[in-house]
Amino acid sequence: MSTVVPTRARVEEVAAAIAPYVRRTPVLDVDVEGQLVTLKLELLQHAGSFKPRGAFASVLAAPETPARLVAASGGNHGLAVAYVGATLGIPAEVFVPATAPAVKVAGLRARGAHVHLVGTTYAEAYAASLEAAAAPGALALHAYDAPLTVTGQGTLARELEQQVADGAVGDRLDTVLVAVGGGGLAGGVAAWFAGTTTRVVAVEPVGCPTLHAALAAGEPVEVTPSGLGADSLGASRIGEIGFAALRDATSVLVTEDAIREARSWLWAQTRLATEPGGAAALAALRSGAYVPASDERVAVVVCGGNGDPAEL
Repeated sequence: MSTVVPTRARVEEVAAAIAPYVRRTPVLDVDVEGQLVTLKLELLQHAGSFKPRGAFASVLAAPETPARLVAASGGNHGLAVAYVGATLGIPAEVFVPATAPAVKVAGLRARGAHVHLVGTTYAEAYAASLEAAAAPGALALHAYDAPLTVTGQGTLARELEQQVADGAVGDRLDTVLVAVGGGGLAGGVAAWFAGTTTRVVAVEPVGCPTLHAALAAGEPVEVTPSGLGADSLGASRIGEIGFAALRDATSVLVTEDAIREARSWLWAQTRLATEPGGAAALAALRSGAYVPASDERVAVVVCGGNGDPAEL
């Protein structure tokens, strides 16, 4: 994989290319313990997460229309690839762990994807996908560690910056909190804000510390994903591109109880039904894992909504 971090100029180009196919998701200003916080509601994106941004970026840039799309996924990337395939008329083959939530597997099948349930981790599903990806005419779409994937996810940060600038409470954006799995989204966000005054706070569940462990080791290392949020944030190793983009990010860990509380708070206060990974970034604020200054202008990416509403 290339470790070249996307530039703002490249994110701009990709944003123009995918604009006809993705939603400009809304923002919502809320009070979190007396702090004004802007929520970026990416759970309202097509297929229920930010993932279509990177998937469309990769497919639209292909030199010719692929005969088939192939992906390995904990669920959300697969849903995005299935959505992209259905939108562009390209068959999709998706490999997911057998532990993937039933709601996500059902969503994949509803979108017409051919689903393979393999192993118990994303890494096992990815290994199983390689043979299908090597078939003539197939286009393999990596869930997080590919240049166009990371660049596509960076369009979310571009959009957020514009929305804050256009808001009624001032145009300053000091801090963005974003969840980390394999690092595609957080890496894209960090790439967009590189060289600006906006800092990125990377948030991970204690059971899925891919970035936290990599920063401690000085390089990407293997971890064993477990616990709440592992279905969407359960990469076993941070992507090379994401790690390169996030070297200077603030990294914090949140407990499962903090994620549950943030998820419940979002439902009670905003009627947003998130999946656990989608509430992880807010959990850092709600739990005190990240404590902003009193005048700090903070945004939180609510990145996914493909959970079971019955759990709320």
